[in-house]
Formats: sequence, C-alpha cells, structure tokens
Amino acid sequence: MTPSPAIRPYRPADRPALDDICIRTAHHGEDSRPHYADPGIFPVTFAAPYAHLEPDLVFVLDDGHGRAVGYILGAADTPRFAEAFRARWLPLVADHYPEPPRPPRTPDEAIAGLLHHPERMVLPELAAHPAHLHIDLLPDWQGRGHGRRLMRTFLGALRDRGVPAVHLSMATANTRARAFYDRMGFAEIDIPEPGEATYLGRTTEELGRL
Repeated sequence: MTPSPAIRPYRPADRPALDDICIRTAHHGEDSRPHYADPGIFPVTFAAPYAHLEPDLVFVLDDGHGRAVGYILGAADTPRFAEAFRARWLPLVADHYPEPPRPPRTPDEAIAGLLHHPERMVLPELAAHPAHLHIDLLPDWQGRGHGRRLMRTFLGALRDRGVPAVHLSMATANTRARAFYDRMGFAEIDIPEPGEATYLGRTTEELGRL
C-alpha cells in the first residue's frame, strides 16, 4: 500500500526541507531564487527561528515517505517571541547576514532588515491576536486540502494552550494566498501604513468549520 501524506510534528531532520519550502514559496508565493542573490535569507528570517525557538508549534506535511513538503509554524506569544528572536536567534545568524544600511539597496537587504528588527512583529493593533503563523506548501501540494489540514492542526494546538486568536501578515500582491485565508475564516486587521503587507486574524475557536 502506498503511504499517504500526513500532518506530523516537526523533527530536527526536517530543517533542510523547511528551508527549501520557504525559499521556493517566498516571492509572493512563488520561487524566490530568480529574484534574490542569496534566498537563504528567507528561511533564516521566516522559518528556521521558529524551529529553533518554538519547535512544538511547527507541523509539517509529510509526503508519506518521510519528506516534508509543506509546513505551518508560528509563535503563541508574539512579543515574547520577538524578544527571544533578538536574544537567542539573531546572534546565531547575524555574522552571515549582517544588518544592512537604511534604506536597503537591494531586495536581499530589504529582507535582512526584517531579520535584524524582530520588534517589527509587535504592533498594538495586534494585541488581541497574540499568536502569529506562517504556512507554506510546495506548488505540487497546493490546492489539495493540505493547507486546510495544516491550519486546523496549528489552530488546535494554539487553542489547547489557551491562546484565543492568531494573526499573520502577507504580501498584499499575493491574491491567491488571500483567497485561501479568506476561506480559512481570517479577516483583515486595520494597521496604519502597512506598506506592502496585509494583516489578517481569526480566533482559535470554531475549528469545525475548517
């Protein structure tokens, strides 16, 4: 019998797969490699710190043969995570990805600026949605219900911890992702001058509708 894809907790051996998935979905949901000199800046900023700091909130879609082909990850307490990011994660990677000048001169420097300023994640308008998440699947695994299953798993884990609500930020240009989040019950959060990002949030309740 052919093994079926399944959602499972993250394992340290999944780290290279997480990096690959992040890189191949980081440019408005598409492959970042044609657009960045060192696309490794993306997992260092948006995936690996969660595996390092909050591994219990990292879940992967296993293709049935042990390979992660999608993930959902995040933090239960965003302000606390931002503090841990600066204190415990940034020192591990800052030498390889130094803080860029302001304003940034290249796309790579723009992402490195985000890496070096984790406090950007803490906004007063998000206080009612203390957790946050990132979700990505390789293209061949999208549109098959796996994103919904990942989302349900993650929201259930937050609910079990007593976390009432979660938010995410996404590139406003990524209309396909916005359609997915709308189906998942997320609603827009009004953020003054959000730039090229849109902020969305939802409660961790009513998972039966997912």
